[in-house]
Amino acid sequence: MANDWLLLFPERVRALLGGLPVALLDKVEEIRVREGRPLEINYSGKYHFVGAGGRLTLLPGEAYKPDREDSHRLLDLISNHSLYTMEEELRKGFITIPGGHRIGLSGRTVLSGGGVEHLRDITGFNVRIAREVHGIADGVLPYLLDRGRQRVMHTLILSPPQHGKTTLLRDLARQLSAGGRGGREGSRPGLKVGIVDERSEIAGSRRGIPAFDVGPRTDILDGCPKAEGMMMMIRSLSPDVLIADEIGRMEDAEAVTEALHAGISVVASAHGKDVSELARRPGLGGLLEHRMFERYVILHRAESGLSFRILDAQKRALLLTPEDRAEPVSGGDRHA
Repeated sequence: MANDWLLLFPERVRALLGGLPVALLDKVEEIRVREGRPLEINYSGKYHFVGAGGRLTLLPGEAYKPDREDSHRLLDLISNHSLYTMEEELRKGFITIPGGHRIGLSGRTVLSGGGVEHLRDITGFNVRIAREVHGIADGVLPYLLDRGRQRVMHTLILSPPQHGKTTLLRDLARQLSAGGRGGREGSRPGLKVGIVDERSEIAGSRRGIPAFDVGPRTDILDGCPKAEGMMMMIRSLSPDVLIADEIGRMEDAEAVTEALHAGISVVASAHGKDVSELARRPGLGGLLEHRMFERYVILHRAESGLSFRILDAQKRALLLTPEDRAEPVSGGDRHA
């Protein structure tokens, strides 16, 4: 059913959320449940608290405050009544459930050997709603295709969290796998796409079957660390294009380099506001310094929706956001 993610929540919270207008439910990106504090929703870059009957308010005192029973019931539901089977997820601080919905957790950490062993006394939940948007990559894909060599250019997608990186990757996988018949980019064959889905968010797989449409020629390594998964793909699945979400560690950079040297196109995402910010990060700095990526897609959220800035390997602008176009542009270095 539509918005079946509502079934994740305990009955009292579900009733409040179910009282929201359907048009708003279709836009909700995050629901934050904090024990003893106001129930909060986030959508389109805005936030509101939720009060009686699903009424929205900006006043914390008017909002419903989930209690201990709500917290325990929510944890029971998202762990499918088997919390002990989710020890690894609790150590990482999040749980990904069928459908690709990701639930961030907060509470008391239990340490072992100087590192986090797991979480206990969990009282905070950030439920991030995963959605697929067919066609969101339409305006980006033509800039990523090397028509002369019939290949996809090595691409890094970047933005702060919750700006649509995973949604864009999902639609790029679908379109590259399915191929195109006509349209702005012309006819092109479908490609073998490999997705390394460490957090189970891109494909939203359940028992190996993707919940989202990621294309007919797509193979998925679900729940696999990115660096190891990319190497497994290279050795055994011979993809034309490798797709991975949120790269950043040194081992990720090494695996990306190995894929590029093997002649495999890489489309990946990373957290960051601009390319210069990424250049200061140890894992990605070397990739940028050696111009491993041929395209950079920078996501920008505005009132009108998601827009894109696209740069080439030299950080020169190929496509500007509407906000950029309203300002004078003095050259490619402005976007570096």
